Amino acid sequence: MRRRHGVGYWFIAPATLHLVLFALVPIVYALYLSLFKWDILKDDKPFVAFANYLTTFQDKFFWNAMWNSTRYTLVSVPVGMAVALLVALLVHQKIRGVTLFRTLYYIPAISSGVAVAMLWTYVYLPEQGLINATLKLFGHPGDLNFLNESAWAMWALVFMSVWTGLGPRMVLFLAGLVAIPNSLYEAADLDGSTRWRTFWKITLPMLVPTTFFVLVTSTISAFQIFTPVYMMTKGEPDRTTDVVGYHIYSEAWEKFHVGLASAKSFVLLVAILGVAYFQYRAMRDQLREYDAS
Repeated sequence: MRRRHGVGYWFIAPATLHLVLFALVPIVYALYLSLFKWDILKDDKPFVAFANYLTTFQDKFFWNAMWNSTRYTLVSVPVGMAVALLVALLVHQKIRGVTLFRTLYYIPAISSGVAVAMLWTYVYLPEQGLINATLKLFGHPGDLNFLNESAWAMWALVFMSVWTGLGPRMVLFLAGLVAIPNSLYEAADLDGSTRWRTFWKITLPMLVPTTFFVLVTSTISAFQIFTPVYMMTKGEPDRTTDVVGYHIYSEAWEKFHVGLASAKSFVLLVAILGVAYFQYRAMRDQLREYDAS
């Protein structure tokens, strides 16, 4: 028995080592940096204790970035999950060529984030962009500047995120759908249940663990959005797309305030943990009901 356990430890050792070196060590080091006035361009790096955290709480631009990230998350996550579930239901059908559609929907997830951002930049261009060119066909001037107008920029990022995040979410929901026993659907058919009622009474309740996992991971990913903002808007116009990930990057690599950026990163970490805990509390009863069944 001990030998068997020993072999198991060897199997998980590479992943554990990777986690320690590339996740836990950087986190601890960032915590250390957050306690210093650490400027890359200066040799003097005095210990300031929690002064960086106090500065963070008083920084209106940081809270503007947090609000932008919250807005982005509140829209992109539920909409993205709803679209992914709908697509998962469609590709779960036993039809010819469905594997091809599953592959096509997943392609954005394995594409370079920079390349995808550049592609969508061209899609959003005024006049020559795909959307504006299409609008011209219907008599619209086609002069909408999606990425440079405050009213449009954030929603342009949200729309793009629904497309780019579709593949992974779809695969997770599809795995959840495959795991639902067919006997439940057969019993519902015998009872004369409609498709809509079957979906609400069987499919959704049986997808609770999957839904919870997708919700939490999608929320974490949304709060950490960086590449599209960096490539497409640089936080503009008027800081309406200055999300917290880009704000922290600017603090560290444009202003070179690494200690302050580290403190802001830990404030973001605590905020994400708080949101995840709130999501767990909100779905705790449904998770317990699923376990009991």
